[in-house]
Amino acid sequence: MRDWLRALLRRFARPDPAHHDPWTAVPQRVPLQRFGAGAVRDFRWYFEGESRVRVGSLDELCEWLLACEYVRDRDLFHEHDFWQHPRTFEQLRKGDCEDHALWAWRKLVELGHSAELVTGEALRDDGTAISHVWVVFTRDDVTYLLETTAPSREAMMRPVDEVRARYIPHWGITGDMESRGYAGYFVRRRATR
Repeated sequence: MRDWLRALLRRFARPDPAHHDPWTAVPQRVPLQRFGAGAVRDFRWYFEGESRVRVGSLDELCEWLLACEYVRDRDLFHEHDFWQHPRTFEQLRKGDCEDHALWAWRKLVELGHSAELVTGEALRDDGTAISHVWVVFTRDDVTYLLETTAPSREAMMRPVDEVRARYIPHWGITGDMESRGYAGYFVRRRATR
């Protein structure tokens, strides 16, 4: 068994893992492919090259994202999962959740925020879970979830405490390139068995 998985299992191996908070994170070296099929490049690559879009505030970041279009990878690239470089996303202004989130993650880091790109699942209103990517960041000692594909500014940025029940984090990577595993991955694996 891989060291990173063994360490996570030790951390979350309790008689009833359903009692774990899915948002409990453990710093771990997480293999790139765990983040998704489209995660084929080192995360530092998404910070390479100069951005053509200047944002000076969180409000400007959200306004720019609201003008972008959500398009599935299958429709845009004829691939199951393709992660765009933020500069490509700036040109196309189209993409799916990870394309929006990668761009926002980079911009938040450039603005000086402690930000983390998170992959996992989001729960729909009917309770079904879908694979999803979002950004978590801290501002004024409050941790926010940035839902980069939301249709409005109000829905885009919410304190994690308000939305934590609708998101199940699995893996994360900080702006300092430190990866972590979340209890949500193990809670969901056991729940779907």
